[in-house]
Amino acid sequence: MSKLDLILINPGNHREVYGELGSSLSALEPPIWAASLAAFIRERGYTVKILDAEVEGLGPSAIADTVADANPLLASVVVLGSNPSAASTPKMTAAGKIVQELKKRNIETKSVLCGLHPSAVPERTLKEEAADFVCQGEGFETHVALLETLKNKSKMKFGDVPGLWYREGSQLVSTPLASLVELDELPMAAWDLLPMHKYRAHNWHCFVHLDQRQPYAVIFTSLGCPYNCSYCNISALYNGKPGIRYKSPQKVVEEIDYLVTNYGVKNIKILDELFALREDRVIAISDLIIEAGYDLNIWAYARVDTITTKMLEKMKQAGINWLAYGIESGSKKVRTGVTKRFEQDVVRKAITMTQSAGINIMGNFIFGLPDDDLHTMQETLEFAKDLNCEYINFYTAMAYPGSQLYEDSIKQGVPLPESWQGYGQYSEDTLPLPTKYLSAAEVLSFRDSAFKEYLTDPKYTDLIARKFGINVAKHVNEMLKHDIMRKIHVQ
Repeated sequence: MSKLDLILINPGNHREVYGELGSSLSALEPPIWAASLAAFIRERGYTVKILDAEVEGLGPSAIADTVADANPLLASVVVLGSNPSAASTPKMTAAGKIVQELKKRNIETKSVLCGLHPSAVPERTLKEEAADFVCQGEGFETHVALLETLKNKSKMKFGDVPGLWYREGSQLVSTPLASLVELDELPMAAWDLLPMHKYRAHNWHCFVHLDQRQPYAVIFTSLGCPYNCSYCNISALYNGKPGIRYKSPQKVVEEIDYLVTNYGVKNIKILDELFALREDRVIAISDLIIEAGYDLNIWAYARVDTITTKMLEKMKQAGINWLAYGIESGSKKVRTGVTKRFEQDVVRKAITMTQSAGINIMGNFIFGLPDDDLHTMQETLEFAKDLNCEYINFYTAMAYPGSQLYEDSIKQGVPLPESWQGYGQYSEDTLPLPTKYLSAAEVLSFRDSAFKEYLTDPKYTDLIARKFGINVAKHVNEMLKHDIMRKIHVQ
């Protein structure tokens, strides 16, 4: 058996990020980015393994044992989850402990940190962490060139590897970014390297069949986003610029077919930052899924000002049963302040159209955006209750590294979390941004009470019982017994 060239590690701190919610309610999602990197690198002749420490429940010491036993040329810790902003920076605490443990073992294997957070703050990451390298950008070409350099030291230098940060003595050195890859040139994700039987969908995704959350997969049909919301940092992964690239509909459905045929997958998340953008493309993908006759339960992200009736009809026929909308705030002033410019009636129209098409809605809202005060946050809560989406995510505003909010916060000296875990939405260490009018503790307290108020509102509980049955209504009520532990409180 040939020596292992690369081990890709999905760092695990599920409990720290999600608290009690992580035990059974949240999803366990396959690390699609690690699987995509693995497929690309393997296609170029390198031997690759994926260690999903999150789903396997492995800590830094056990991970280091596995790496030491495998003794690969390179260990790459992939700091990126299926909810990019919320599942990258909070993973850095675990990622940092992994590379620190690898360094302590004094093994020959080199380590690299890659993903959204390292791409957003590469210099800081290399300064603060024990990794030998930091990858800035998507990482496809960077990993291949780095492996080539490690294998053939006389032929290439680290300075020839695109998108790489490394040390030369006491100096930190960086190279020009790699070009973005064409998505149809990417091979299918290396699903065979993952323990596919262990992944599960979110509880709300399977409200129709709560006992059928497995098997589960995550795919993408596009990467990037053409918009530039100030709270989002996704562009940091794609050379820092807004933009979107597409897979062909045929490639998308080939992957779905593989997942259905080989793993019996029914529950699927479409990872795209914005799937429902171009009507022609959404319809083309939906038509191919309909033609194949799959029985799927899919959810995807949409935008209230790009959705159309025709899109909705086709998506429903294809098995897209949930759409997640970024509504963010019930205040036009607050939305405009973060470049989310659409009118309230546009939101209402999109919600009505979606529910009329038989598609359930995940409404995403953010408390604590810069212009928020208690009045505007109450407006947001009342707007959410009035819309009565089938489920909601109530987030607090975070200055994720790579976002405009982060840059603004640094310039203004706004207090940010002391640990990367503090960027987790459900963590004990959660520290959201203060607003112009409210403290971080006030924002967090409002968010947590608003979440309970929404889910216990009679209008909502009646909707859930009517649409999904009394058992799901009881499930939601039971879910509220999982208190989220917080270190900061309103004085």
